[in-house]
Formats: sequence, structure tokens, C-alpha cells
Amino acid sequence: MSISSKWNRRSFLGGLGVAASSLFGARKLSAWPGAPPAREEKWPDLVKVTGFGSTGNVYEELGVAPLINGQGTMTMLGGSLIPAEVETVMGYAAQHFVSIPELEVAAGKKIAEMLKLPAGYTGLVTSGAAGAMTCGYAGVLTGDNEEFIKRLPDLTGMKSEVIIQKSHRYPFDHQIRATGVKLVEIETREDLRNAISPRTAMLHFTNYLNDEGQIKVDEWVKLSRQYKLPCFNDAAADTPPISRLWDYVNMGYDLVAFSGGKDIRGPQCAGLLLGREDLIHYALLNNSPYEDTIGRGQKIGKEEIVGMVKALELFLASDQKAMLELYWSQLDTVSHEVTKIPGVSTAYHYDPNQIANNTVGMDIYWDPRRISLSSEDALEELRKGKPSIVMVGGRHGDGLGLTPWQLKPGEEKIIARRVSEILRAHRASS
Repeated sequence: MSISSKWNRRSFLGGLGVAASSLFGARKLSAWPGAPPAREEKWPDLVKVTGFGSTGNVYEELGVAPLINGQGTMTMLGGSLIPAEVETVMGYAAQHFVSIPELEVAAGKKIAEMLKLPAGYTGLVTSGAAGAMTCGYAGVLTGDNEEFIKRLPDLTGMKSEVIIQKSHRYPFDHQIRATGVKLVEIETREDLRNAISPRTAMLHFTNYLNDEGQIKVDEWVKLSRQYKLPCFNDAAADTPPISRLWDYVNMGYDLVAFSGGKDIRGPQCAGLLLGREDLIHYALLNNSPYEDTIGRGQKIGKEEIVGMVKALELFLASDQKAMLELYWSQLDTVSHEVTKIPGVSTAYHYDPNQIANNTVGMDIYWDPRRISLSSEDALEELRKGKPSIVMVGGRHGDGLGLTPWQLKPGEEKIIARRVSEILRAHRASS
């Protein structure tokens, strides 16, 4: 039985609209009896906070040290910091109830317009790129068949295999396997041809591993067309450049996933699934808010959906060149300070053709004859200090690595001072 007979979005929303109009007439949501007073105009200064949160340092109140992030857009550290405008718009969204399916469809349409996606393509706000993968693959497997949707990851009656290059296996293919499919590894074009069978549901491409496999991103989608199979591209951390938001759709990929909480600076729990309208529709049917679906636990709230749209708008309008200049300037500040210490040097790095996490960085090295300190111990001292600073080891296995991507203005000065203090404290006796 088709799921549309019971879950048809139009019939559900139509019924909701009739009920709402009969009960509340034409009154605005904010005027509903018992609703909290409208406070959109002053969202940043909502109310005076008492009890927990009254200090403004909510993490310290919980005994968790806030960090200065010199690593970048790491999920373990909370991704990125959302802009104030996004925060405000999310506050507006928090003041009313809406139909989540209707909101998702409207947001997807707005996203497609902003990105100028081809006709027949739209978007879906998901719980990160990982959530986009699970619901995206589920939709390809089930279509709008209600019984299939309820049955996942039992694939009885469905296709059951996804083809992936062996070099493209990575931790996030767990999100694909969660749907119950078997990943079939291939290496050559001949392997791909031989692996295709009536069980094949889709071809998967791991974008940041483009250089690792024999079949590159543009050829992969051409082969999918040749063999009449849909293809998925996981491009989670692959902006900037901004153009990658539409490059892979324009190549012909049927579904493409992006993280929302990295350089786009949307809510950390949000992501984008871009693709064919039919497949996006099926993905939504396999996702929250619908019950008895594989994606029910991947709930994305109305605030995050709206916040993702606003973050994308700001990202598209951002001056990426100016951002890079700011990052270089922050690195210069640190380099100028630490290289005052005899035996300390720095090395900048930036590859504009890098696929994932494309940004600038710097390594800090020291002469072990002059400074007796391991990279691991330096990182530990930075982490345990106040304020706590997180960085990485240098690219060549020694020293420190700094990515200014997520630094607040002025934090580069704190890093420069603290790194200098640590290095000076471990200078060898002359």
C-alpha cells in the first residue's frame, strides 16, 4: 500500500488548516488564548534569567570549561559558532507551532531557489550530513511504500546493495549500512560493471576521497547515468568554495549531502540534503516527524530548519576572500609573537584545491635542542590551561598546528601569549 494514502502531506495539512480555522478563525498565532506573549521584536533580550544560566556562563555553571578552538569545524567541539542573525531568526521560529512537513517542503523550496538548483531539484534540512545519508538512502530503498518504510532495515522485497569504491570506505558509511544495505566494494570500471545487479539500489561517492579512487567525481555520475542507477555524493565538509553547494547537483548527482554546522555556520545539528524532488520526498517520509521510521531519532526542530535557511542565506552573501585575509592576519599575529623565541619557526599552509575543510593553517615548530617539550605535552598544557585552548599536532608529526577558522576576534592574541609562555617555560638550560 502506498504511504500516500495515509501520510499524504496535502490531505494532512488541509485537514489541519480546516481545524485551525474553525477553532481560531483568522486570529494570529501569537494572539491564541494561553499562548506566550509575542516577543519577537526583543528576542535577543528575552527575559531576565534566574537560576541556571543567570551568570551567562552556562558551561562553567555545569563545570565544563569553554574552549578556544584552534582546530576548526570539529563536531567534537561543537562545529562552528552560529551568527547572531541566525540565533535571532531561530528565536522567532521558537515562538510558534507549525506543521514540520510543510515547513520542510517550504524550506527546501527556498533553499533550491537560493542555490539556483535545476528544475526538479529541491532540498531538505536534516540532522547533519550523517542524517541526510540515512534518510536519503532509506528513501531510495522504500520510495513512498508505507510497508517498506516501517520495515527498514529489513529489506525484504527491496533492493539491498550499494556500490562504493574500496578507497571510499570511511566511518560515515555506517549511516548507509544502518538502512540494512550491503556495501559492495569495487576498484575499477570493470569491477563496477560486474558488480551491478538487480539488487543494486545506488552508487555512493565519498567526495573528500576523490583523489583516492580510480573513478573520479565527474566520471562516477556519468557511469550512474550509463547504468541507469541513482548516485549519492557525500560532500559534508566540502565548502568552501561556496560553489560546491551546486556543483555536484549540476553534474547530475541525484542526492548530495552537506553539513550545516561547519563553514555554513548553521545550527550544529543541521545538515542539507539536496536532490531530485521525488527522492527528497521519499527521504522526508523516512525521517522525523513521521513515526515508525528509521529516521525518527534524527529529529530536526523548527528552529533548526529556519536557522539553516538563514545561515545559508548569509553564507551565500559572505565575502570569502575577506574571511581568508582575516585568518591570515590572525596567523600572522601568532607567528610574530612565538618566533621571538630563539629556535621557534612557523610554516603557513593553504591548498585552494583541497576538497574537505578548505581553509588556511599554520604549524609551529621548535628546535628540540633549545626547547625540551614534546608536541603531545604542549597540547596537554594548552588544554589544561585557563582559558583552555585546543590545537592539533603539526602536519609532520611534531610541533603544533593552528587553524584560525573558528577563532573569535582577539583569541589569536591569547593563543600567541599562551603558546609563548609554554615554550619559554621549557627552554633548555644553556
